[in-house]
Amino acid sequence: MTLPEVDPARLDAEWAADKDVLASLAANGDRAEIVRLVDVSFRGDEDALERLEDDAETLGFRFIEREEDEDGELSSFLGIEQTVEPEAIRALTLKCLQIELIYDVEYDGWGCTAETGKN
Repeated sequence: MTLPEVDPARLDAEWAADKDVLASLAANGDRAEIVRLVDVSFRGDEDALERLEDDAETLGFRFIEREEDEDGELSSFLGIEQTVEPEAIRALTLKCLQIELIYDVEYDGWGCTAETGKN
């Protein structure tokens, strides 16, 4: 499958938001090199989300859950085990923006817990 071109301005906007999240994690003592579950979310209609969920494993993710908000909007959460080093997050964001174009869903960001290495 040929991956679609992502609008560079959109990638830059997402990257600016990603840097804020990474800074917040670092402020909480996060060690970015520690592999952990990073979840990503996509909004869309039921058919589009179902196709994405069915293909999640092929795309390198595992399906976590689907939620419906109070307005009836559906979101699908997928997870991937990886670090949150800047280059890894930038690559993840690019991949998610490509998924957005392929599956006709809306990428809604990523999240994870801070990992300090102290359990």
